[in-house]
Amino acid sequence: MRWPARPRPRSLRSRLVLIAGLLATCAVVLCQIAGLTVVRTWLTDQVDDRLSHFRPPADAYRDIGDDGMPGPPDGNAPLPSDYRVYFYGQDGHLLRASLGNGDGPGPRLPAKADDLHLDTEKPRTVESEDSSGSDWRVIDHAGPDGMHAVVALPLDTVDGATTKLLWLSAVLGVCVAGGVVVLGNVAVRLGLRPLTRVERTAQRITEGALELSVPITDPDTEVGRLSLALNTMLDRLRTALHRAETSEQQLRRFMADAGHELRTPLTAIQGFAELLLDESRMSDLRRHEAHALINHNAERMSRLVDDLFLLATLGDTPLPHRETVDLLSLAADAIATTAVRHPRRTITLEPLLSRSGGDEHGLDIVETSGDPHQLAQVLGNLLSNACAHTPDDTPVRVAVGVAHAGEHGCGTDRPDRVRTGPPPAPGTPVGVIEVTDSGPGLAPDQAAHVFDRFYRAERPGPRTQPGSGLGLAIAAAITEAHAGRLELDTQPGEGCTFRLLLPEFPGRVSV
Repeated sequence: MRWPARPRPRSLRSRLVLIAGLLATCAVVLCQIAGLTVVRTWLTDQVDDRLSHFRPPADAYRDIGDDGMPGPPDGNAPLPSDYRVYFYGQDGHLLRASLGNGDGPGPRLPAKADDLHLDTEKPRTVESEDSSGSDWRVIDHAGPDGMHAVVALPLDTVDGATTKLLWLSAVLGVCVAGGVVVLGNVAVRLGLRPLTRVERTAQRITEGALELSVPITDPDTEVGRLSLALNTMLDRLRTALHRAETSEQQLRRFMADAGHELRTPLTAIQGFAELLLDESRMSDLRRHEAHALINHNAERMSRLVDDLFLLATLGDTPLPHRETVDLLSLAADAIATTAVRHPRRTITLEPLLSRSGGDEHGLDIVETSGDPHQLAQVLGNLLSNACAHTPDDTPVRVAVGVAHAGEHGCGTDRPDRVRTGPPPAPGTPVGVIEVTDSGPGLAPDQAAHVFDRFYRAERPGPRTQPGSGLGLAIAAAITEAHAGRLELDTQPGEGCTFRLLLPEFPGRVSV
């Protein structure tokens, strides 16, 4: 059998008002019960005090003992107020004679004194002879010659006062409960007004208004702290959504650029392959040329895929290998490798003059920690970029040394400088490799995108081989993985200076 569900208040406001009403009602009821108990006890004590101080005179015992007969009292003897006095004779039987006004029913007393069960001089409550009447308070006084006098007072005044107070308490309880419900509802509405504003703002945010913030009235209250927590959560949510949107846009742009870059060599391979299949009588020279072009485009596509894979893994995986790397030796090897591919190019290795703070006539060994193969790829990409975008007779200078961040503009943010990563703390020693050319330089709008993927600056004049636009992006990713920084200083007609900054190990040796 399933019991029907009990109705519950739907809103927090209703619950608070109901709880406040119940608590107030319970408090009033308890106070009224305590007050009624105190008043009734006090009135009863007054009756007991009157009983204790009233004693029948000795003549009354003698007179009643002389002519009294056992039997019910006749109640025709006058006494002040509403006292009743009943006598028990020497044999323990209730005498006929008694003192007091006998108009109404008296207390229900037994016929024998042994059945009284009264302690001497201690009052006790007994019932009335009439069940509809008030109870009586009685006390037993020991008299002469073994007689007993039972003095009784009715409790009708005590019961009347208690009844009136009970009705008054009931009326007050109802009024208080109603007032608490009405005034509590108003007070709760006023108190929960900040929470209502938070609720409305949260509802609008769930409907799509993500730019809103929860109003904060008082940060020292619970609602204020809740508003601060919600605003912090909203800020993090906006940041996460912005990052997700930016990442999605970058991913789409990256996929589009990658597809565009892969389409060119793939189309060439497909075209030359179809040419070989369709023209079976092609001359050996043309066939060799087609095979050479297919191989060239396949190598180009393979390098592009390798670069894409490297970019994808650099941001997600830690450096696979770390060891102490000599930047001077690394720069010398990169220059030797580049000189083989560009024999007409003049590439010199120089010390970082006046910025290293050391010997201006010698080269210093600058050590850092990292993957030597990846750092060599960075230098190779910087040198290849300088050689690919400047005339063949333009010299390229490579400077190696140590500088302190913030000195002579090294490792700082400037409006005309393009950089990757945050600047190092001022005064921090860093290993520096500068690759400087005297070429045509870059315009500010072009320089701002040099580290973007698939970006290629358009230059007038014939180009030997267009690049993929990933060389500087790979260099930037490797540098960030090594906790370093790349900087570019350039102006149209003044050439370019790429500066690689890496954390330096203490200790240098002059050579």
